[in-house]
Amino acid sequence: MAKKMRAVQVPVAKGPLELVEREIPEPQSGWVRIKVQACGVCHSDSLVKEGTWPGIQYPRIPGHEVIGLIDAVGPAVAGWKTGERVGVGWHGGHCGYCDNCRRGDFFACQIALLTTGISYDGGYAEYMTAPAQALAHVPEDLSSVESAPLLCAGITTFNALRNSGAGPGDLVGVLGIGGLGHLGVQFAAKMGFKTVAIARGKDKEPLAKKLGAFHYIDSQMQDPAAELQKLGGAKVVIATVTNADAMSAVLGGLAANGVLVVIGAAGPMTVNPVLLLSSRVSVKGWYSGTAIDSQDTLKFSALAGVESMNEIFPLERAAEAYERMMSGKARFRVVLDMGS
Repeated sequence: MAKKMRAVQVPVAKGPLELVEREIPEPQSGWVRIKVQACGVCHSDSLVKEGTWPGIQYPRIPGHEVIGLIDAVGPAVAGWKTGERVGVGWHGGHCGYCDNCRRGDFFACQIALLTTGISYDGGYAEYMTAPAQALAHVPEDLSSVESAPLLCAGITTFNALRNSGAGPGDLVGVLGIGGLGHLGVQFAAKMGFKTVAIARGKDKEPLAKKLGAFHYIDSQMQDPAAELQKLGGAKVVIATVTNADAMSAVLGGLAANGVLVVIGAAGPMTVNPVLLLSSRVSVKGWYSGTAIDSQDTLKFSALAGVESMNEIFPLERAAEAYERMMSGKARFRVVLDMGS
């Protein structure tokens, strides 16, 4: 008789998150099976829940902030063995054949890109399988539950900052102190940037300073662009919010040749072409990263003491955890703990 596991699946697009019993999956060639220890609950999981990502095959188990132990190794897997603790993030593998892959630009081809919890079942379960190319080593001194969000929120902010062009001592703004921003402030400070946190309300200043910001701008009471210019202008501003107007409001705070890096999904934003011309500023986006980027994020976090602030739920309360995350009231990430 096949062994069973508990899992939380979305049966159909716009369907409920339901706790079910499934057979424990077997790893195919090139894949491993993971006994899940923790899985973050991310806003991108709504792509599965609401069916807004094309081509999803239902029922589907969401979850792409996964940390666990390799439980079984499929054929043709090299370099991994049972018992190793690994992480699996948004980037769940790639074809490896086209020119995009050969250039290392795995996100350029959305057809060949595998996304964890979308292309195949993810971490809202006691077990999952994943391609070996999607695995990242997890440092021993990182807690599985506490570090699971580093596989999405963490890698996105870390990767955006280290590829932003800013160097140690440069003025870097972090717009928003939420699920992404509270990590962004920590990463920016630990990377040696002169970090400015920008958010709505004076009440967020103590947290911003605790996370490592040297200066705080209350965008409700101050013009964030003017305040950044008083500090000399920002080399980079990382926009973690989902408000396009808030993003537009900081553009004028960039120094000459400064960059606004957008990592929060928002609607259309307004950009003044005169500003682009006169100060040569630019706007660009950054989108997660690959398994090696996840590994780098975890290693840096362990070394520098970057920690995600989480609310913890057991697997059977996944629907409640999802609603808590979607409400925007969680402080600051939500994680499913398979051992609780």
